[in-house]
Amino acid sequence: MDKQRIVVTGMGVISPFGDGSDIFWESLCAGKNGVDKVSLFDAKDLNCQIAAECKGFDATKYMDPKEAKRSDRYTHFAVAAAKLAVKDAGLEMDKETPERVGVIIGSGVGGMDTIENQARAFIERGPRRVSPFMIPNLISNMASGVIAIELGARGVNFSVVSACATGSHAIGEAFLHLQAGREDVILAGGSEAAVTPLAFAGFCAMKAMATNFNDEPHRASRPFDADRCGFVMGEGAGVLVLERLEHAKKRGANILAEIIGYGASCDAYHITSPDIEGRGLAACLHKVLDEGKVLPEQVSYINAHGTSTPYNDKFETLAIHKVFGDAAKKVPVSSTKSMTGHLLGAAGAIEAAVCVKAIQTSIIPPTINYEHPDPDCDLDYVPNVAREQEVKIALSTNLGFGGQNGALLFKKFEE
Repeated sequence: MDKQRIVVTGMGVISPFGDGSDIFWESLCAGKNGVDKVSLFDAKDLNCQIAAECKGFDATKYMDPKEAKRSDRYTHFAVAAAKLAVKDAGLEMDKETPERVGVIIGSGVGGMDTIENQARAFIERGPRRVSPFMIPNLISNMASGVIAIELGARGVNFSVVSACATGSHAIGEAFLHLQAGREDVILAGGSEAAVTPLAFAGFCAMKAMATNFNDEPHRASRPFDADRCGFVMGEGAGVLVLERLEHAKKRGANILAEIIGYGASCDAYHITSPDIEGRGLAACLHKVLDEGKVLPEQVSYINAHGTSTPYNDKFETLAIHKVFGDAAKKVPVSSTKSMTGHLLGAAGAIEAAVCVKAIQTSIIPPTINYEHPDPDCDLDYVPNVAREQEVKIALSTNLGFGGQNGALLFKKFEE
């Protein structure tokens, strides 16, 4: 059976810049920075005291207040992004076959806030004070489940958990299901809300987070810059509405872009460090380009994982050189984590939205805070200012602890 063509018809983003993909995109193109002092808890005793928070987010705009109270913050973000995506796609659920509408939303950490609050209740007040909603709220598939309940989607429904590659893998798995004709529509993406004391303490203990810029938060996330010193935590969610082309055309949907490739691989090297030869990511990039039948020189833009950690940025650059060869220095590469921080399991989802927006608008967002070139990072990182340039094919890359690699390939839609 021939593989179905799959298109993107809607996007929903909850980001440190506010609710919706438009404010998200406008902020990125303006080089706006979402990083500030942590406000969700007192971080004075931690080495890293900054984050890109979704300040002012109100879950009751998207959920019944009673249900919102029962759910974790990561689920709030996911439901909001999903409903925004459905609205953007003009998808009317009462006109769809519910068994043909799926939801695949991932989270790298899941209900971290729930875990910490309930552990505290158990320790300080005893087992009888543990909430009956603790287990449902902390598990990583609950965002997919609640979205399905809210929308009446009875198709495929599961979660992907692959650390910081989660969002890419969730969209990729949805792509495969749709290609096989198993569903008509799938809402796919990732959500994360890990700006919590314990999560921060854990990442700080690993020496993974930026600690040199607590007094200058806006300068802290600086991918590919020689002075990078660790990642900055972000939070939020991104959801794409993916459809079979035939189904999208039948309902008269506005097609934003086509997804043409998905790559996944594992370094099989180390639990946290990327392969120092870039072999795992290189294999992943070869896979996604081969599936999309795209040559390296045809790629218009790469949205890199670009975490602002010393190892990631160096080895990601190396992998791009391995795969792109002479074209590596010609393709624009930017890391929007310089503005959003690192959304962990949601990173790949909001960065997929970046790729779609770049295709739609012919604008490439910058890598801000790029001040001091690093000899090991020698690509065109679109420093500090957005660039107007036609984007026909956009590539998103993401890496995660455990050696996880994910890549997605999008192109401008043509009949």
